[in-house]
Amino acid sequence: MNGPHDLGGQMGFGPVAPEKDEPYFHAEWEKRALGVTLTAGAMGQWTIDESRHARECLHPADYCSSSYYEIWIKALETLLKRHGFVSARDLAEGRAVDSAPQPKRVLKAENVPAVLAKGGPCDRPVDAPARFKVGDRVRTKNFHPTGHTRLPRYARDRNGVVEAVRDGFVFPDTNAHGKGENPQWVYAVVFSAAEIWGEGADPTLTVSIDAWESYLEPA
Repeated sequence: MNGPHDLGGQMGFGPVAPEKDEPYFHAEWEKRALGVTLTAGAMGQWTIDESRHARECLHPADYCSSSYYEIWIKALETLLKRHGFVSARDLAEGRAVDSAPQPKRVLKAENVPAVLAKGGPCDRPVDAPARFKVGDRVRTKNFHPTGHTRLPRYARDRNGVVEAVRDGFVFPDTNAHGKGENPQWVYAVVFSAAEIWGEGADPTLTVSIDAWESYLEPA
């Protein structure tokens, strides 16, 4: 979707200014926000793609005025309400008021290190052979879905070259909406700066993205 998260190439947001020796957290509550989000995700009620989409769906004014972990918590509220674990009354009162279902899984403290070390691999086998190979010229499709997608807005309808063939991976566009994993081949595609940014772009720069196969067509 063309949400507030998709900022590539937009003006007016100022320069990116990395913080030297930036700490992992800027406030104590951020640690709890991360912990609660990971613990809730470990219940197995939603996928990482659904959680990403929940963040994208925040109102642009809300998204752009919120810090990183504020966005996480606001999206988590949406997910917990959607799946019946909290109600509007629970959130309004700051405590459990209404009954909630039992989760599929419960992440216990002693299991956290092993679960985090394992991560959430999204690579999957694909039945069909890869459609493209290294060196192929491809063009990204021009589409603007209302649902989740991992193809950046700035890289749509652009000509590029396949520089690597990755493995098969879960297709986030369907997985975010409960329509199955539908794994596809993923390709690293490189674009010239001029192709992405147009006239006046630095000719020495290139932009690479990882693109699922259905995002691409022969150029």
